[in-house]
Amino acid sequence: MLIATYDKLLVVVSLLVAILASYTALDMAERINTTSNQHPRVARFWLTGGAIAMGVGIWSMHFIGMLAFRLPIALGYDAWITAVSLLIAIATSGFALWIVTRRDLPLRRLFGSALLMGVGIAGMHYTGMAAMRMQPGIDYDVALFVVSVFIAIAASAAALWIAFSLRKNTPHVKAARAGASVVMGVAIVGMHYTGMAAASFPSGSVCMSAREGVGIGWLAILIIVVTLAVLTIALLTSVLDARLESRTAKLARSLAEANEELTQMVLHDHLTKLPNRTLLEDRLTQAINKAARSNGHFALMFMDLDGFKAINDSLGHHVGDRLLVEVARRLTATTRAHDTVARLGGDEFVILVDLTLPDDAMPVAEKLVEAVNQPFCVGEHELRVSASIGIAIYPEDGNTRHDLVINADAAMYHTKRAGRNGYNFFEPSMNANAHHQLQWLQDLRVALERKQFRLVYQPKFSLPDGPVLGAEALLRWQHPERGLVGPDEFIGLAERSGLIIPIGAWVLDEACRQMHEWLTLGYADWKIAVNLSAVQFADPHLLEVVRGALERHQLPPQSLTLEVTESTAMHDTEASLLTLQKIADLGVEISIDDFGTGYSSLLYLKRLPANELKIDRGFVRDLSDGTEDAAIVSAIVALGRTLNLRIVAEGVETERQQQFLASVGCDALQGYLRGRPMAPDLFLQTMREQHKSAA
Repeated sequence: MLIATYDKLLVVVSLLVAILASYTALDMAERINTTSNQHPRVARFWLTGGAIAMGVGIWSMHFIGMLAFRLPIALGYDAWITAVSLLIAIATSGFALWIVTRRDLPLRRLFGSALLMGVGIAGMHYTGMAAMRMQPGIDYDVALFVVSVFIAIAASAAALWIAFSLRKNTPHVKAARAGASVVMGVAIVGMHYTGMAAASFPSGSVCMSAREGVGIGWLAILIIVVTLAVLTIALLTSVLDARLESRTAKLARSLAEANEELTQMVLHDHLTKLPNRTLLEDRLTQAINKAARSNGHFALMFMDLDGFKAINDSLGHHVGDRLLVEVARRLTATTRAHDTVARLGGDEFVILVDLTLPDDAMPVAEKLVEAVNQPFCVGEHELRVSASIGIAIYPEDGNTRHDLVINADAAMYHTKRAGRNGYNFFEPSMNANAHHQLQWLQDLRVALERKQFRLVYQPKFSLPDGPVLGAEALLRWQHPERGLVGPDEFIGLAERSGLIIPIGAWVLDEACRQMHEWLTLGYADWKIAVNLSAVQFADPHLLEVVRGALERHQLPPQSLTLEVTESTAMHDTEASLLTLQKIADLGVEISIDDFGTGYSSLLYLKRLPANELKIDRGFVRDLSDGTEDAAIVSAIVALGRTLNLRIVAEGVETERQQQFLASVGCDALQGYLRGRPMAPDLFLQTMREQHKSAA
C-alpha cells in the first residue's frame, strides 16, 4: 500500500474555503428570499449566481483537500472529469438554494432534499477522485465509504435547515450565519476527509493523469485564486446589494413617512389633528354617494362654541388653543368611529353622522351639547363653554355639499339667536337670514368700490365746561336702498369676511384728510380719534397703513389718536405691547376704549404706551352717588391719574352724569349731552357757534 500524507497548510485552507462557501451560500439564500416575491427575475439571477458561487466554493474545497493529499508518486487530474465534478457541485448547490427559498420546508422535503444533495456532494467528491485515473483502481473501505456518504447527507440536512432558518434579515442574523458557516464548513470538510480515508492505493499504483492531466502546482494556484475571487465577488455583491436594498427601503420608509406627514398636514387641522375642510369635503362627497345608492340618511352638524371668544381674549391664545384640543378630544370620544368630526377653523366644528332614521340625529346632538357643557380643566383653569349646533339631514335638507353646508350653518345661527347652548334642525325659513347675510356681504363689497361709506364726527369736550378737544370719527354706510346704516349692522360681518381691513384703511385715510383740513383752518389743538377693530389691530400691515395716511395728508402724528378696545389690547399681551409701542413710536396717541369691560391685568396695563382711558358707556348710564357704577368710575379715574393717563367718559347724556364725572376728576366727555355725531360741515359750524356762545 502507498502511504498517504497531507499538506497541513492546504488542509487549513480547505477548511477556510468551506466556511467561506457556507457563509456565501447562507447570504445568497437571503438575497434570493428577499427578491423572490417582488422581483422574480432578479431572484433567478441570484439563484444562478449563488449556485455558481456555492458550487465553486464546495468544489474548490474538495480539490484543495485533494491537492493537500500526497502520495509517493506523481499525481495529476483529468481536466474533463474534473469539470464534470464542478458541474455536479454547481447543480447540487442550485438545488439546495432553490429548496431553502421555498415558502416552507417540511420534514419530508428536508430529508428528501438532504438525500439528493448528500448524494450529489458525494458524487462530486468521488468523481473528483476518479479524475486521478489510478492504475490499478482505488480501493475503498466500504464502511468508511458509507460513513462519508452518510456524513454528506447529514451535513446537507443541517445545511438546508440552517440556511432555511437564517434566510431572513433579522436582528443578530449576521453573527448567527457566521457560527452556522463554521458548523457547515466543518461538516463538509469532515465528509471530504472521511471519503479520503476510505481510499487506499495499492503498491505500484500509477496516476494516469500525472502526464496527460492538469499538474498539481498549477491547479492549486488556479483553484485558490479563482475560488477566492468568485466567493469574494459573490459575497461583496450580495453585501452591497443588501446595503443598497436597506438604503432603498429606508428611503422608501422615509418617503412614505414624509408622504403620510404631508397628507396629515394637508388633510388635517394642525392644532386638533381633526380632519380639515378639504378632508371633510371628501368625506361629505362619499357620504352623499353612499346614501344615494342605499337611499340612506346622514346628518351634517355645524357646531360653534359659545363663550370661547371671551376665554381666548381674556386668557390668551395658548389657553384657547388647549381648550380647542380638549373639545376635539371630547367630541371624538362622544361620536362613533365611522363618524367624522372636523374643524373648519376658529371654534367651528362639523360632525358628519351616519343615520338609520332622520330622527336619530336628535340623541347625537343632545350628547354633543351635554359633552361640551361639562367643565374643561386647562392648566390651572376650570373653563366652561357651550355648543350651538345646526343640523341638516340628507336628502331632506339638501342633496349637494353646498346646500347641506349652507343649511346646517343657517340652523346653527338660528340656535345662537335663540339663546345658544342647544341645537336646531334646519327649516326653510332659516335660509332667509342666510341669504340676507350673503346679500349684505355682496353689498359691502359694492359699497367699498362705489365709495358709499361716510364718516361722521362726535366731539370731545374738556370737563367741566372746557373747549372742544377734537372728535371721534364714526363710520356710516349710505346704502342705496336702506338709507344710512349704522356700524352695529355691518361691522361684525365685515370683520368675519375680512373686509374690515380695506374699510378700516379707508376710515383712517379719510379721518386724516379731514383733520388736515381742520388744521389748515387753524384748529391745531384738535385731535381726531379713529377706532381700530381687533382684526385691523392684528393686521401685520397696520403700521404701514397708519404711516401712509399721515404722510399722504401731511398730518402731524400727535393729531391722531387710535382707539383700541381693552380686550383687544389684552389679547396676546406681548404681541399687543409690541404693536402699540410701534404706533407710539410714530408719535400717534393711543386710547384704551371700553375700559372696565374686559379683564385687564394692571401689570400689563402700566406697560401699555397709552395716553388715554375711555370709560365704557355702560358705567356712565346709571351714574349717581353711592351706586356700584359710581364706585367703578371713581376707581378708573383714580387708576388713570396714577398712570398719568387722560380719562374720557363716553355716552354722557345728562347734566347729572357730567357733574359727577367732573367731581371725580374726569378729564373729558363725549356724548349726546354736548354733541351728537355730525357730518364734517355741520360739525365745524356747530363747534364755531358753541365757541361764540361760550365767549
